[in-house]
Amino acid sequence: MRTTVGIVGAGPAGLLLARLLHRAGIDAVVLESRDRAYVEQRQRAGILEQGTVDVLRAAGAGGRMDREGLRHDGIELRHAGRRHRIDFPALTGGRSVMVYAQTEVCKDLIALQLKEGGPLLFGAEALAVEGAEGDRPRVRFRHEGREDVLECDYVVGCDGFWGVARKAVPAALSRVFERTYPFAWLGILADVPPSHDELVYARHDRGFALLSMRSPTVSRLYLQVPAGTDPAAWGDEEIWDELERRLETTDGWRLRRGPVTAKSVTPMRSHVHEPMRHGRLFLAGDAAHIVPPTGAKGLNLAVGDVVTFARALVHLRDTGSAALLDSYGETCLGRVWQAERFSYDMTTLLHRDPAASPFEERLQLARLERFATSRSAAADLAEGYTGFPFEAAAPGGTPRP
Repeated sequence: MRTTVGIVGAGPAGLLLARLLHRAGIDAVVLESRDRAYVEQRQRAGILEQGTVDVLRAAGAGGRMDREGLRHDGIELRHAGRRHRIDFPALTGGRSVMVYAQTEVCKDLIALQLKEGGPLLFGAEALAVEGAEGDRPRVRFRHEGREDVLECDYVVGCDGFWGVARKAVPAALSRVFERTYPFAWLGILADVPPSHDELVYARHDRGFALLSMRSPTVSRLYLQVPAGTDPAAWGDEEIWDELERRLETTDGWRLRRGPVTAKSVTPMRSHVHEPMRHGRLFLAGDAAHIVPPTGAKGLNLAVGDVVTFARALVHLRDTGSAALLDSYGETCLGRVWQAERFSYDMTTLLHRDPAASPFEERLQLARLERFATSRSAAADLAEGYTGFPFEAAAPGGTPRP
C-alpha cells in the first residue's frame, strides 16, 4: 500500500486529520487496531473548546454536534458550600465550550471518512514505524491475519501513549517530562438528568468532586479517590452519598440520583514527550502528551496538533516551503505546555493533596477566593478553559531537546 500520509490510530485526532487532509485533496490511510464498535463506544473526553468546535464545523463534521451538543457559557466553582460562576463569554469576548462526547465525535468522523474519505482500516494493528529518518517511512501492520506494509511520505502517530509511533523516536533523542499525582478520579455514568446546567468543580475537605454530563438525560460525575482505587470497592449509594457531601451548598441545592450504568477509575498524571517530530514521523495527541482531566484539555490538544500538521502540509504543497512542517514540534509544544500549566493549576487548585501542609491548604483556599474577587484572575481561568489558539507558541518558542 502507498499513500501520502499514514495515520496510526482512529481516535478523534487521527480521524479529524484524515478529514482535514481529504478536504485539502491530500490522500491518507488510517490504521486502527480496534474494531469500529470499540472506537465508537470508547468513553473519554466530553468538553470541546471553542477552537475544536470551530474546526469541526469548518471540516463539515459539526452538524450533529450543533443539533445535539450542549453549549456551555461557564462553569461553577464551589468551596465551603459557596458557589461562584465563571462567565466565559463575558470574560473572553464571546468564547464558550461544547459538551459533546468523544464517542459522538468519532461516530461523526468515521461516517464521513467511510462515505467520502480514503481508506480506514479497522482491526489493522500497527507493529512498527520504520524509516522515519528517510524519504519513505513505512508502517508495518497486521490486518485480516496477514502482515502488510504501508509506505508513506509522512507518518502521523495518533495511537496514544501505548502505541508504536513514539517508540520509533530513538531513546537518545527523547526527553520525557512527567508528574504522577497521588490521587485518581472515580467516575460514574448515571441515567439521571444533570443536577446543574453547567459543570460544577468542587473543592471539599474530603476531596474534589465534579458534576458533569453527557446529555440532558445522562450525568457524568467524579470523586477524588486515592491512586490505585478499585471502582468495585465503592457501592452506588456510597458514591451518591459522597458526591452529595462534597457538592453541598448553603443555599438548598440538591443532587439528583439515578441508576449508575458505568463505573471506572482514571489515574491522574502529566506527561510530555519531546521532540514531537522525528524525521518524517509526527506525534499527535496522547502519543506525545497527557494532561490530568481537570482542565478538559486532552482531546482539544490532540485537535490542535493535527490542525497544525494539516496546515503545514498544505503550506508545503502550495508554496514549496517546509518551514511550517519543520516548526511543527515547536509550534505544538508552545500550546501543549500552556495546557499542561493550566491543567496542573486546576488540579492543584481543587484537589486535596494528602501530603499538603496546613499552610498549603490555606493557600489553596486563597487561590479559590481570588477567582471570586478578581476579574483578571477569572478571565485567565476562562481563557485557559475555552482554549488556547492552535497556532500559539510560547514567546521565543519552546527550547529544543
